[in-house]
Amino acid sequence: MSALPDRPLSRAELRRYSRALLVPEWQEAGAQARVGAARVVVVGAGGLGSPVIAALSGAGVGQLVIAEGDTVDLSNLHRQSLYTTPDVGAPKAERAAARAQQLNPQVRVRVAPPVDDRTLPGLLSDAALLIDATDNFETRYRIADACTALGREWVWGAASGTSGMVSVFGPALGLRDVFPEPGDAASCDEAGVLGPVPGVVGALMALEALKVLGGVGEPLRGRLWTFDALSGHTRVLRLGPARAAR
Repeated sequence: MSALPDRPLSRAELRRYSRALLVPEWQEAGAQARVGAARVVVVGAGGLGSPVIAALSGAGVGQLVIAEGDTVDLSNLHRQSLYTTPDVGAPKAERAAARAQQLNPQVRVRVAPPVDDRTLPGLLSDAALLIDATDNFETRYRIADACTALGREWVWGAASGTSGMVSVFGPALGLRDVFPEPGDAASCDEAGVLGPVPGVVGALMALEALKVLGGVGEPLRGRLWTFDALSGHTRVLRLGPARAAR
């Protein structure tokens, strides 16, 4: 856990985050100050990224960096809550950044280029945490390899059809340790997705990020949370290196 920032919360911050500060564990850990000093990179501003970006900007993350190369499509709107019909055709990253800034002007928001092997090390260099809210295997494994190589921790989530998963990966246990190969899971474009499913998964990803940043609770390190929307069942599976989750 990093040292607490020296700067006390301002009167405006005390008012804005007053409900979170009523939670004893959050207040006692000085979690709000830690979150306010953190720089977080969110890769992906779609179905998972929308609730993540909204929650983290609302929570007062110090700086939010959004990396997303796609544009808003009409088919996105049933699940990507940051956007409205007039946004169709606009760059997602720019619209997401504008929404985050409107939600919380105290947060510094920056748009980054789409990630690749060249840009990822720079994005990670001074980031407290990266959140993988992408929806394609190539980018997920590129992020995993970069974070693992640099010894960084990241929050990971996936949603498709009526199910979702969330975990917190890091140097001791990364994505390739659990899922060595992408497998044959279909993307949302192929399998479809019920609109609230990525909202549920993205909300939990944001919560895990706040737990990591704030130093509270037990983040899902070494564990995989799974959710089935049709039955309402959730499970938390313990993970081990080089063992596929099942």
